[in-house]
Amino acid sequence: MSNRRKKTDRHDHETLLPPVDADEEKHEKSDLRGDWGNIAILFFLYLLQGIPIGLASAIPMLLQNRGASYKQQAEFSFAHWPFSLKLLWAPIVDSLFWKRFGRRKSWLIPTQYLIGIFMLILSLHVNRWLGAETTDTDGDDHATEQTSTLNIPLLTVIFFMLNFLAATQDIAVDGWALTMLKRCNVGHASTCNSVGQTAGYFLGYVAFMALESAEFCNSYLRAEPAPEGLVNLSGYLWFWGLVFLVTTTLVALGKRELSPSLDRGHEEHLELDIKQTYRLLVDIMKMKPILTLVAILLTAKAGFAACDAVTSLKLIDAGVPKDKLALLVVPLVPLQIVLPLAISKYTAGTRPMEVYLKAIPYRIGLTLAAAAIVWITPAIIRDHHVPYYYYMLLLTNYGLYQIALYSMFVAVMAFFARISDPAVGGTYMTLLNTLSNLGGNWPTTVVLWLVDYLTWKRCSNAADNDCSDGALKDACSAGGGKCTITIDGYYIEIFVCLLYGLVWYRWGSGRIRQLQELPLKAWRVARRVPRTHSS
Repeated sequence: MSNRRKKTDRHDHETLLPPVDADEEKHEKSDLRGDWGNIAILFFLYLLQGIPIGLASAIPMLLQNRGASYKQQAEFSFAHWPFSLKLLWAPIVDSLFWKRFGRRKSWLIPTQYLIGIFMLILSLHVNRWLGAETTDTDGDDHATEQTSTLNIPLLTVIFFMLNFLAATQDIAVDGWALTMLKRCNVGHASTCNSVGQTAGYFLGYVAFMALESAEFCNSYLRAEPAPEGLVNLSGYLWFWGLVFLVTTTLVALGKRELSPSLDRGHEEHLELDIKQTYRLLVDIMKMKPILTLVAILLTAKAGFAACDAVTSLKLIDAGVPKDKLALLVVPLVPLQIVLPLAISKYTAGTRPMEVYLKAIPYRIGLTLAAAAIVWITPAIIRDHHVPYYYYMLLLTNYGLYQIALYSMFVAVMAFFARISDPAVGGTYMTLLNTLSNLGGNWPTTVVLWLVDYLTWKRCSNAADNDCSDGALKDACSAGGGKCTITIDGYYIEIFVCLLYGLVWYRWGSGRIRQLQELPLKAWRVARRVPRTHSS
């Protein structure tokens, strides 16, 4: 007899729900009839989610151009951590709601309104916190230019709060996707997620970097040159704040949230309070398959951390313009949109993680190629001139890397959607997504933090000056010298990550295949609900 069955004897005030029916083991063929509109709405909601993520991703580029250290970049990377911590409040989002308005809409609509309002308020101050020049007028109406210093701690807190709201929206959308779509179509939720977030990320990051660049705007969008781009971060935040307010109103009024329906293949939905939801979360975490999956998700991305977190910053240091670096994404947008749709044909079945495993060796190899490009960049860029063949080299490497990255992302999201329990979808799906995000965020913060410590520098005209802090760098410059790198910590990290990635692949591939072969009932936790007593 299983331990779960024995628990019934120890909790006589509770009863276990019946086990999962064997029919759910049968893989239903996708049938999109009647779900096209729902897929469009999910795509739109994930697009909105990608905009603040993209805006937050643009900040490191701006900071790097303003002389921020890698340690400061590591500090700001904590702004992305809400997506790795959302499990802490996911049970609250899953349990507290206004039934007449909708289980997911009760959180989705207020959260998106708050994101819009937050962006409007943030737009009034963000340029000053980024160290931009501001114009002050004294009592005699004389305008003076003042340059503020970088305020990394405040920027980190502000964008942490913005991402907190975006993460809360993500909890609601992930849970809604499991019941908005028919059960046989839930695998397509991962496609909506990847394509929608890509489009939103493009608008929040790439489009902003292009419109903020004076060089890009003067070359392609203006008849007369100007010293600044068409927008700055303040104006862009203001615009998207208004967009959030308007579009959220349309969703609130135009989309009704339906309860789970057996006709659409949904299972009976549980009404759990907060205490029961947190207890359910603990029960899920105790399951042996989940423990193995936790180990995999928390360690899988560490082998790519140095490439993902540091490479673009190193290219900016080497002289590649940040706007041109961001614009490399533009030719790949069709690929990024079509690729998840193509991959979904291979991940909608019972073994989506085969795609994940096949992509890992290619991603490891492309990491080495990216490091090689960084190595040769100083020899190619002369007098701030970047030849076109160099951009083609970057574009080729980046495009191939995106294919590997998206293959892994779509595959793991499809796997999550397949094994998640729809009755507690918000909590279960958020647990898996949170672990996946945390597995990417903690290595990013670590490698950014260690770059400066692993890098050795020397002043060109003072052998005893190691340029280890701002004062020593200033002393070197004052003496007519220049701080040069003798050992670059980036390449040390690339080498360590390479070895780690190879060892991890050998360890993880077998375990992933074992998890994939488990029946769906192995991922269901025995759910305890209060027994109804007659008076």
